[in-house]
Amino acid sequence: MTIRMVDVLARKRDGGELTGEEIAFFVREYAAGAIPDYQAAALLMAIYLRGMNRRETVDLTLAMAHSGELLDLHDIAPRIVDKHSSGGVGDKTSLAVLPLVAACGVPVGKMSGRGLGSSGGTLDKMESFAGWSPELSLAQFKRQLRDIGLVLAGQTADLAPADGKLYALRDVTATVSNRSLIAASIMSKKLAAGADAIVLDVKAGSGAFMPTVAAAEDLARLMVEIGADAGREVVALISDMNQPLGHAVGNALEVKEAIAALQGGGPDEFWQHCLTVAATMVRLAGAAATDDEARALITAARADGRGLAKLRQLVVAQGGDGRQVDDPSRLPQARYVEPIEATGSGTVAAMDTGELGWVCVRCGGGRLVKSDRIDPGVGFLLTAKIGDTIEKGQVIGEIHANDDMTLQQAQRDIPAALTLSPDPVAPPPLFYATINGE
Repeated sequence: MTIRMVDVLARKRDGGELTGEEIAFFVREYAAGAIPDYQAAALLMAIYLRGMNRRETVDLTLAMAHSGELLDLHDIAPRIVDKHSSGGVGDKTSLAVLPLVAACGVPVGKMSGRGLGSSGGTLDKMESFAGWSPELSLAQFKRQLRDIGLVLAGQTADLAPADGKLYALRDVTATVSNRSLIAASIMSKKLAAGADAIVLDVKAGSGAFMPTVAAAEDLARLMVEIGADAGREVVALISDMNQPLGHAVGNALEVKEAIAALQGGGPDEFWQHCLTVAATMVRLAGAAATDDEARALITAARADGRGLAKLRQLVVAQGGDGRQVDDPSRLPQARYVEPIEATGSGTVAAMDTGELGWVCVRCGGGRLVKSDRIDPGVGFLLTAKIGDTIEKGQVIGEIHANDDMTLQQAQRDIPAALTLSPDPVAPPPLFYATINGE
């Protein structure tokens, strides 16, 4: 029977369930360029509004994973571990975690994406390094993993190409925050890249695609189930995104903060987050028997400089300037750096973290349309945290901008995103729950 894209659109528009054949048809033909963006965008919106059940979501994930080659890395290591974040503001975790895990002797082959909506993308951050490229052939991917034990690549024409196209389209069609689309995007990359064990950092809060802990746990369980169906071991950590992670928001600024963490500095809550994620990866890889043992290994790799050295190796291996790791002042910088002042007094009770992410996008640190170029030097530092007491006029951060208009707008928008209370407020936890595959 011939499948017509217009019939697929009509079925999902009306709330129907797509067959596995229809889903495979859409993914295959869109990846091949036979289905135009406008029809793909219409289906994404129909899925966003009508949803998908577990079977449809698994079928979509597997079709996306099989839209290119599936990487087998077992000739390099018996067990490959990977991690993925569901997206957040100021989330530069991979830049610190991956080198630390690799420094502990655990091979990490990771496919990452670019920014979606108000959240930043790992590849965009890494491109702050002059000359660094995420474009690797499968042969290069495997050779680098064998040589230095660490790869950070983008989707290619070979690995999950359908997701690469859909990922960019979702970003500009307001179809990002759907559990099935998020799960399929994340897990298709993980399956295609050949990971045996996967740690998922699933965000919950005002700066996440899942606004509540319950919604984040729902997404996490779906991804753990997809992993189990595909024979992979998956652990999901539910983490807080009711405020930016760390202080830095913006590509080069976040790179600098990740480097500071590897050097033993930076915000402590960012380091504690990285330590938990990295230790979970090391334990899943079988390099440590317990979480405490894994945390000790990661802490040692940070203290003796092996983690920072591994980041330098990663940057240089993919064409980047290693001097920028040793001297972060060589990274892109904005023309204007001005203070952010509190506009009221009280305890920080809440933040509109999504809005804070959009402040960075409007400054040029993200994309409003698919073709936008990112300015790596712009963004801001926000040192105020939920639970802190601040005074009107107090400096609570600094804005980095390349034009006066966005600078002044950000100086107004950032304090406006903070809710102040006259009463004490407890800071949120870093993590809410852990979901295993049992």
